[in-house]
Amino acid sequence: MNYKIMSADEAAKFINNGDIVSFSGFTPAGCPKEVPTAIAHRAEAEHAAGREFKIAMYTGASTGDALDGALGRANAVLFRTPYQSSKDMRNRINEQEAHYCDLHLSHMAQELRYGFLPKPKFAIIEACVLTDEGKLVPTSGVGILPTICRLADYLIVELNAAHPAELEGIHDIYEPKDPPYREAIPVFKPSDRCGKPYVMVDPKKVIAVVHTNRPNEVGKFAEVDEVTAKIGENVAKFLVGELKAGRIPSTFLPIQSGVGNIANALLASLGNNPDIPDFEMYTEVIQDTVIDLMRKGRVKFASGCSLTVSQEKLKEVYDNLDFYKKHICLRPEELSNNPEVARRLGLITINTALEADIFGNVNSTHVLGSKVMNGVGGACDFTRNAYISIFTTPSTAKDGKISSIVPMVSHVDSSEHSVRVLITEHGIADLRGKDPIQRANCIIDNCVAPDYREMLRKFLANGPKVHMPIDLNTCFNMHKALAETGDMHNAKF
Repeated sequence: MNYKIMSADEAAKFINNGDIVSFSGFTPAGCPKEVPTAIAHRAEAEHAAGREFKIAMYTGASTGDALDGALGRANAVLFRTPYQSSKDMRNRINEQEAHYCDLHLSHMAQELRYGFLPKPKFAIIEACVLTDEGKLVPTSGVGILPTICRLADYLIVELNAAHPAELEGIHDIYEPKDPPYREAIPVFKPSDRCGKPYVMVDPKKVIAVVHTNRPNEVGKFAEVDEVTAKIGENVAKFLVGELKAGRIPSTFLPIQSGVGNIANALLASLGNNPDIPDFEMYTEVIQDTVIDLMRKGRVKFASGCSLTVSQEKLKEVYDNLDFYKKHICLRPEELSNNPEVARRLGLITINTALEADIFGNVNSTHVLGSKVMNGVGGACDFTRNAYISIFTTPSTAKDGKISSIVPMVSHVDSSEHSVRVLITEHGIADLRGKDPIQRANCIIDNCVAPDYREMLRKFLANGPKVHMPIDLNTCFNMHKALAETGDMHNAKF
C-alpha cells in the first residue's frame, strides 16, 4: 500500500481548531472510531493548555460513543449537523455550547454540494478495502460517504479489520447529478441497483491510513414488553385490514421502519402475523429483526443505508455473506431516504412519535418544545411521500405522568397533512379523509390513555366554534403542568 500508515493520534494532529470535518457512517454502523476519539483527546489537551479547540462536524446521522460521545464530553464541537443521539452531544447542544442544525437526512449530501453548507476540509472514513488506485469499500454503513469523499480536501481512512473485505458487493454507491442536470434515479424495486459497489477516491487526497480492529458500537435491543407488543399487534391489524379491504395490493408493498426498540418490535409483529405476506423493505436502518425475518424468508429483500444490528447479528451476516449479499443492499442516504424513490415504490412507512396532538401533528424531536432529543432524522423524508404513513407511540411515559398525546404538540416535525394513521397500545386512529374535529375525536377515542381522555375531550369542547378549535390560552396546559409539577394529570382546562 502506497499510503502513509500512522496511528490515530498521529492522524488527529492534522485537525486544527475551526476545521470542518465530515465522517462516514450512519448510526454507529460505518462510522470511524479511533481517529475521532484521538481528536477528542487532543481537544482536551488543548483546553487544558488554555487554547481553543473545536471543530465543525458533518455526519450521515447519529454515530457511536467513540465519535459523538467522545467529542461531546471533550466539548470539541462548534457546529454539528444533521442528527445525533448521544447523551453527551445532546447536553452540549442544549447547554448552547454547540450549534446544531437539524436537517432531513435526504437533504444532507445535496446541501453540501449546493454550497448551502461550507465544504469539509477533512473526511474521516471507515472502510474495509482501500486499493492504491483509490477503490474504497465502506463497511456496514454508508451515510454521505460519496459526497464527502469528493468534496473534502483531505481523506483519513480507518481500515477496520473487524469488517471483512468480502463485504464488497453489498453496497450500491450512487451520487445524483445536481439541477439542472439531475436525472431520474433508476430504482423501481428495492433490489434494483444503479451504482457501483465501491467509491473511487483520489489517492492523492488520502493523507493517512489508520489500521483498526474495532467492532461497531451498536447495543442490544430491549426485549419486547407488553406495550410495544400491543403496538406491534395494532400495526399488523391495521395493515391486514387494509389488505382485506383492497386498499393495499395483495402482493403487499415495501416497508420503511424507523430506528430503535419500538421499530424493531413492530417488524417482529409483522413477520409473525400469518396474514401479512412476505415483504420487502426500502428503509434507512436495517435492524436485528430484519435479519431474523430474512432467514425465515419473511423479508425477501432489504435496502437501507446501514446494518445497525447487534454484534451477534452482524457476525451472523458476516458468516453468511453469500446469502445476505443476495438479500441486502446498502446505499448512501441520498438514495435510501430519497423522496422520489419512496413515492415511486409506494412505501408503507412506520415511524415513532415523541408526542402527537389530537389533530394529528407529530413532534419527533423536542421535549417541551425546547430541549432537543435526537433530531428529525429521516422520518419526514418517508412520511410526506408514503403510500400510507403510520406513526406509533406508547400512550404515556414516565409511569403515566406524561401523556404522549396532547392538545397541541410543543414542536411540529410532521404536520397533520402528512400523518395518515396514529397507533398506540390502545388502538388505531385512521385519520384519512377526516376534518380536524373528526381527527381529534378519533385519536381521543382510540389512542389516548384512559385517564387522559376526559381531559382532552374537555379541551376540545371548550375550543372556539371554528374549523380547528384550538384554545390558545390552554393548549399547552398539559406541558405547563409537567414543567411545574412533574405530572400532566395536574393540568386544568
